[in-house]
Amino acid sequence: MIDLYVLETCPYCRKVMDFMDKESIRYNKKDVSIPENHEMLMMLGKMDQVPFLYDDGVGMYESENILEYLTTRC
Repeated sequence: MIDLYVLETCPYCRKVMDFMDKESIRYNKKDVSIPENHEMLMMLGKMDQVPFLYDDGVGMYESENILEYLTTRC
């Protein structure tokens, strides 16, 4: 299942989450304000930036890139 690293106050994160909800794409929301989620974000993506999507070895930042990936994946 897709992991999506987010901050609830981030408008770009909200954009991705709204799209995924609208398209009924299942995902695990990982709030990076929780220390263990932030540690995993840094381990996987190496940058302190959200949204960050991780899907079966594929990791990416930038909401537009994530939406494009989800559109072609699903």
